[in-house]
Amino acid sequence: MIDPIFLAEAAVNGILLGGVLALLALGLNLIFGVLDIVWIAYVDLVMLSMYLVYFLVMVYGWPIWLGALAGVGLGVVLGVLVHVLIITPILDSPPINQLLATGGLLFFIQSFATFLWTTDHRSVRLTLPIIEVGGMFLSFARLVAFGLAILAMVGLYLFLTRTYIGTAIRAVSQDRGAMALMGADPQRVYIVTSAVGGAMAGVAAALLSIQYSVHPHFGAAFGPITFMICVLGGLGNMVGAFIAAFIMSEIISVGGVLWSTEMGYVIAFALFIVMMFARPGGILARRQ
Repeated sequence: MIDPIFLAEAAVNGILLGGVLALLALGLNLIFGVLDIVWIAYVDLVMLSMYLVYFLVMVYGWPIWLGALAGVGLGVVLGVLVHVLIITPILDSPPINQLLATGGLLFFIQSFATFLWTTDHRSVRLTLPIIEVGGMFLSFARLVAFGLAILAMVGLYLFLTRTYIGTAIRAVSQDRGAMALMGADPQRVYIVTSAVGGAMAGVAAALLSIQYSVHPHFGAAFGPITFMICVLGGLGNMVGAFIAAFIMSEIISVGGVLWSTEMGYVIAFALFIVMMFARPGGILARRQ
């Protein structure tokens, strides 16, 4: 029989993991809501930012906070570059062309990263304590990552609700026709959206760097689950993605204790398939 303390610890770790997954899903969903294009290579941008954090901190000796800020900055730059070089030319193309273009970018990034840095796993080594709470042992790194992820999501919420460009982004995500009525510049809205989505990827990279090692195929570990969360919550639905992130992270974490980590993922994917039949628009799909 499983010790209740182990289950409680798994549930708490699921919540902590859910914070970072929600951050990834919100960035991807923000981009989809405005551009109506799913960036298949989104988590691979996270991987590139993680590499920057690793080299700045472990090779060049930068403080972790400064390396993290550089990772966020690279995320912004990558988001804008992807939009200008890849998304803009295919913005009005059929969905299959958009899928092939972003999927091709994914394979290019993975192959180029393998060429530059091989398949070795590289870790940012920090001496962080393990905290005991009520018999549960919790990673301080995960606690910090969860707290910062929540702050980043609050910052995103304030940006979208308290600024003019944020209001324009929300209007476009709900009704593209509203853009002209607001007098907003379409290209500016698109570029800012991609930059903000890239910034969320950079923040996630900084938070994941203190928990996981980075390698060229890092996106294969977090990419499918991030996309699954976005679809489960409803593509373009920010609140749905936030809720779905914690549902999936709890299933994976608790399932890993009851059976195995692999079985946790199997259950999560099985739930995803069932929900796509029951609620194909997502658990909180937007009303048309």
